[in-house]
Amino acid sequence: MATCSGSQTAEDEERITAKTPRGRESATGRSGFTQPLFGAADKYGMSRLEPPRYLDDLASSVIGAAIEVHRLLGPGFLECIYEAGMAKELTLRGIPHAQQVPLAIVYKDELIGEHRLDLLIAGELVVELKAVDRISSAHVAQTLSYLRAGGFRLGLVLNFHGAVLRDGIRRVICPY
Repeated sequence: MATCSGSQTAEDEERITAKTPRGRESATGRSGFTQPLFGAADKYGMSRLEPPRYLDDLASSVIGAAIEVHRLLGPGFLECIYEAGMAKELTLRGIPHAQQVPLAIVYKDELIGEHRLDLLIAGELVVELKAVDRISSAHVAQTLSYLRAGGFRLGLVLNFHGAVLRDGIRRVICPY
């Protein structure tokens, strides 16, 4: 099973940052100032690399499809209705996807369970659908766990309950 670890090499790290006269790393070239080029440091000071551009473009396409589904169906249905609508819209847009994809959960090299991803787009983008009052930290943590378990880099939590979908979109990046 794949793990959620970056494939960054020392060469990549060198290319990402530039050395300043004092020897401190800096993407901007200013001495004593460190800033990762492809993402910001999280609250623990860890640098998280942004996913590849094509994955962000794929996420944008999926968000466009979700906006169309929400525009036509509106809020108030169960998740399964939005999942069926998303599957239809993704098919119409020619975006490869799979529904209810099984995800093995392994603990100390032993299979301990299985979960199902709502949508897996092009084998790389995890989409978790919700129809709740608001996206909670538990929903984000759940999606992050799926990313780690499956070795994926990017996920979306889409909440169809609100009056406007853009208020119900959360992008989740696997930081390692």
